[in-house]
Amino acid sequence: QVQLVESGGGLVQPGGSLRLSCGASGSFFAINTMGWYRQAPGNERELVATVTSSGSANYADSVKDRFTITRDNAKNTMYLQMSSLKPEDTAVYFCNADVLRSRYSTSFIRVWGQGTLVTVSS
Repeated sequence: QVQLVESGGGLVQPGGSLRLSCGASGSFFAINTMGWYRQAPGNERELVATVTSSGSANYADSVKDRFTITRDNAKNTMYLQMSSLKPEDTAVYFCNADVLRSRYSTSFIRVWGQGTLVTVSS
């Protein structure tokens, strides 16, 4: 089984910075695209950013000038560097990955982490 675990969430003041991490563990062959999603109270879960296996990144308009998504394939770990944080960034942030379970698999499966809470408040 594949497991994704997020870390790095917490309380930060407006204008501050925070770095989230997502590590993959368990039994799998490879990971393709990874991404960060978030869900705030009263809102639907929304895409924050994605990063391909080669490092190509895409961002939601609301974060593209403030957040940076990266990954370390050797460590099966993805990061989200968040700067100039705003109260509206407050949400539970979820890690997502498209996983190839074995070299014989014909398709990827989508795996989700449990989420980590980011609270931006003074």
